[in-house]
Amino acid sequence: MEKIKRKDAFWVDLISIALPVTLQSLLQSSFGMVDQIMIGQLGSESIAGIGLGAKFVSIYTVVLGAVAAAAGIMAAQYVGAKDERGMSRSFYLNLFVGLLQSGVFLAVCVLIPGGIMSLYTQDVAVKAQAAVYLRVYALSFPLMAISTIMTVFLRCVGKAAFPLAASFLSVLLNTGLNYLLIFGKGGFPSMGVRGAAIASITAQAAAFFVTAVYFFRDEAFCMYGRGEKMRAALRLTGDEQKQYLGILAPILVCEFMWSLGENMYAVIYGHMGTESCAAMTMTGPVQGLMIGLLSGVAQAAGIMIGRHLGEGNEETAYKDSQRLMGCGFAGSVILSLLLVWLGGAYVSLYNVEPQVQRMTYLILVAFAIISPIKVQNMILGGGIIRSGGMTRYVMWIDMIGTWVFGVPLGFLAAFVWNMPIPQVYFILSLEEVVRFLISLVVFRKKSWMRRL
Repeated sequence: MEKIKRKDAFWVDLISIALPVTLQSLLQSSFGMVDQIMIGQLGSESIAGIGLGAKFVSIYTVVLGAVAAAAGIMAAQYVGAKDERGMSRSFYLNLFVGLLQSGVFLAVCVLIPGGIMSLYTQDVAVKAQAAVYLRVYALSFPLMAISTIMTVFLRCVGKAAFPLAASFLSVLLNTGLNYLLIFGKGGFPSMGVRGAAIASITAQAAAFFVTAVYFFRDEAFCMYGRGEKMRAALRLTGDEQKQYLGILAPILVCEFMWSLGENMYAVIYGHMGTESCAAMTMTGPVQGLMIGLLSGVAQAAGIMIGRHLGEGNEETAYKDSQRLMGCGFAGSVILSLLLVWLGGAYVSLYNVEPQVQRMTYLILVAFAIISPIKVQNMILGGGIIRSGGMTRYVMWIDMIGTWVFGVPLGFLAAFVWNMPIPQVYFILSLEEVVRFLISLVVFRKKSWMRRL
């Protein structure tokens, strides 16, 4: 009877956490897909430009995601331990760090966007489009930092539904503004890539405002927000500093180096030509959509397993981890089969050359093959292993996969073996297999299980 109750509790927890997160991730993925499809009507140069601009933006979102991951680890365990003061201090501490990061990236993107894009491509037209997109879109960084930290804490206290509603509003606004500003409808001037960036930051600002209003008025915030000022939260003892940096620093290094690796891949694609770069960019929204469908499982893994560890219940944590991995694998296989079936219909939505459409479909097939392993890494490294605060394990796993295998293989495949881009993408994606094998060994040793 107790086993049945435990299984029922597992599914209730998974659905209550994963469903809102998944829906929010899907909305965020559709946010990018709308941009891509509408910009796709303007040709390969505009697609490549917005894709390269978004690649650099991804460095910021990944670094911010590292702070959010640290916040989530701390919040989940403090919820499990019913430590309200810990919740309060971790909220303000991570908010401060996130805002600090946003200021640095905003300054770089506004001051030297052309110089940044010169690293990605030598195509003058593509570089100009990317720089315009980057300079405008960067204005959303501070709002993104605040709303991300608020969303993490709302999820950890069981209030994930409202950020979902804010994301839904954001997508509706983004879609409407894209149509008006990209193509110059309703009396607005036709602004192309700049219009897409303005639509995106306006929609994100609206989502931030709605989330902030709910966050500061909801009683959940009283538990951990109003009782502790930011200045007090930043006054950490030596042991507290060591613990926080021990959680954050490996995630920060890991995510930054992983994102830098992804940007090295973008450099490879950019130097393979505008058509190859456009094809790779066109696959981005679909990849984001598929990963988004299962991102809720990874988020649920971090929260659920973190709570169990905070309660000191290691046996339940390990069994639930296995169940979560099984759910992720089954879902990813189904989605991969659907992608192979429907990929051709997706690429036909773009007004690009037939050879670009063909390359795009083949890249999607390669992604479908590697996707089940990629999802396992997301759940294991991004959720389960990190939940105990042993983030340095994930740092080394990701750095080995990306920099020892992925980046060297990508350069060899593109510029030594002269393979076409679908094969280049598949070869460099084999780093996911390396990361999974190492992660599985770490998982089975159970050394990641730790209570903060």
